[in-house]
Order: sequence, then C-alpha cells, then structure tokens
Amino acid sequence: MALFQSGNPTLSEKIFERSVDRTNDGVMTVRGSIVKFGFLLTMVIVGAVYTWNMYYNLQQNTMSTFLMIGLFGGMITGLVISFKPTLAKYLAPAYGLLEGFVLGALSAIFNDMFAAKAPNLILTAVGLTFGVAVAMFLLYSFRIIRPTQKFKAVIMASVFGIMIFYLITFVLSLFHIYIPFMSISNSSPLAIGINLFIVAIAALSLILDFEMIEVGANTGAPKYMEWYGAWGLLVTMVWLYLEILKLLSRFANNRS
Repeated sequence: MALFQSGNPTLSEKIFERSVDRTNDGVMTVRGSIVKFGFLLTMVIVGAVYTWNMYYNLQQNTMSTFLMIGLFGGMITGLVISFKPTLAKYLAPAYGLLEGFVLGALSAIFNDMFAAKAPNLILTAVGLTFGVAVAMFLLYSFRIIRPTQKFKAVIMASVFGIMIFYLITFVLSLFHIYIPFMSISNSSPLAIGINLFIVAIAALSLILDFEMIEVGANTGAPKYMEWYGAWGLLVTMVWLYLEILKLLSRFANNRS
C-alpha cells in the first residue's frame, strides 16, 4: 500500500509547483478534489465489501488472492501515480479499488480474530478514522493548527522515519527475524506507545494534505491535480485506518 512539503510524501509542494500550467481543461479546485476523494472512497468501499463477503462466504483462498493483488497492485499503481501525476485521473480509481480489496480482507480477518473480545472492532476503527479526519479538517479550517515550516519539517521527518522503520521490519521478517512489539498480539506499554505515536503522525499528516490541496488550487494547478490531491489524501486515510485498527487490537488483547 502506497503508504505521504506534506506529511504525505505523495503530496509534494514541488509537484504542485511543476504542474502549474493553465490548460484548456481548467484548473484545480478544492471542491473538485473533495468530490474526487469521495469517488475514490466509494471505490475503496466497493473493493472492501467484495473481499469481506468472500471471507464470510468461506472463500478465504480466493480472498487471499485478491488480498495479494491489492497489496502489490496498489503498491505499483501508487508508485506510478507518484512519479506521473498526469495519470492520476486514470489510475487513482484503480488504486482505490485495490486498496479496498486489502482493507476488506484484513478487516474481515481482524473482525473474526477479535469477535469475542471486541465484536465492534471494525466499526469502531472506521468511526475513529473518520472522526479523526473530521477533527483534523476542522482544526485546519479554523487555523487552530497551522502548518508552519517547523511543523512540516517535524511531520516529514517522522513520516520518513516510520517508513524506514517499516522497511527494516519487512526486510528482517524475510530472514525470520521479528520485532516483538510490532506484533498485534503484543500489548505492552511500548507497543501501544509506538502505535499511538504513529496514529498521531498519520492524523497530523492530514493537516498537511489539506494544505497542499489548498495550495494547488490557489496556485492554479491543472485539473488533473484534483485526482492527485484526492489520491494523496486517500493514502493517508488508509494508513490512519490501519494504524487505528492495530491500536484497537492491542487494547482488545488486554481484555480478559
């Protein structure tokens, strides 16, 4: 999952600046990005419902195939969009569907795992994700949190540090070396603390995503950048949901 100057490296200020080119197709607007984000979110829901139903219709093997297609397909699609924003309007919907496959499959697995301890785990994770997103949007809209250069630098450094940590963890797992506190079954104070920190960084990244979309609109970026901005926002939302899901799972493990 293409898991992002924004806390989300997919929304780079330089990309918006390079894209400033008033074309016959019109220019980017904040409203346009919001509408397109809604469409991408719909694609995620469609994909998620599909793999979720596969799991509960006892088609786990087929679901696993779609999970892998979503993981690798989403990664490849995300990388292409990152380097070729002009293709976002064509590839972003596919990315949304692929991420939906992943989220639906993982959500079904987590829901089954914690059915006894936390029967409302998925619903709570979804609610918290949108609740945090709305809160961040209001904090940004009323300028309670301002994305200053220092703020951007801290969030960017944190996000890239987390990405490097994820990469190291993945490489170690290939050699069957696992970091204990990374397991969702680990509910130690250290594991919960790290998870909370990552959730906070993902949430604050939304502030910078909102700013970059606004900057793109104010600088007259071309219309296709609405898709790019919406896609970048979706990347952060997916990341936030997965981290909240992991955090709730850790808390559920502490229940007797």
